Amino acid sequence: MLLAVEREAVAAACKRLRREGLVVGTAGNVSVRVDDLVAISPSGVDYDDLSAADVGVHDLDGVAVEAALAPSSELPLHLAIYRGTSHRAIVHTHAPASTALSTVVDVIPPAHYYTAMFGGPIRVAPYATFGSQALAANVVAALADRSAALMGNHGAVLVGADLAKVLDQTAYLEYLCQIQLLAGPYPSTQRVLDDAEIARVAEGLAGYGQTSTSTRPEG
Repeated sequence: MLLAVEREAVAAACKRLRREGLVVGTAGNVSVRVDDLVAISPSGVDYDDLSAADVGVHDLDGVAVEAALAPSSELPLHLAIYRGTSHRAIVHTHAPASTALSTVVDVIPPAHYYTAMFGGPIRVAPYATFGSQALAANVVAALADRSAALMGNHGAVLVGADLAKVLDQTAYLEYLCQIQLLAGPYPSTQRVLDDAEIARVAEGLAGYGQTSTSTRPEG
């Protein structure tokens, strides 16, 4: 089976997203790029039943190379990100806090230092119909110099070089969104961190942890 390891990782990632409440039903999608091929979760398959064989492989033009099922409706989004960046993994979630926040703000301000994990304030891409080229273009623009963005009235997308790390970061993004939803109703002006502090934190996080396998900052 072509890209067997990557397809197994995509299937496992989808199951994890379901367990952690970051997707509902068959919503959301996951992909991994290897050279000019992309392993991406299929459309409309219950994640509890998803197997590696269900995960299809397509080229960067969207042509099926080895796929028994139709790909995620967001294949155009994944391909647009891969064609324009060096990212090798993409996770798209429909988690409650990030989806809710995507309906009311244009950017998540740097109120918490975890913002540095994503390169700075997290932008919200303008709404466009799911699966459309317009949505793909909006999200690519929102991801410039960032590893996460919200999709207006839709959900969130996270990108990176390694699927395991991108999956770990989904929880941190959802945490930031929860914090913003809790702080938003307060009438006082929100205190935010400046660019210099975000840069300092980013440098610190780059070497955080006991070994190179640690991807989870704690405090």
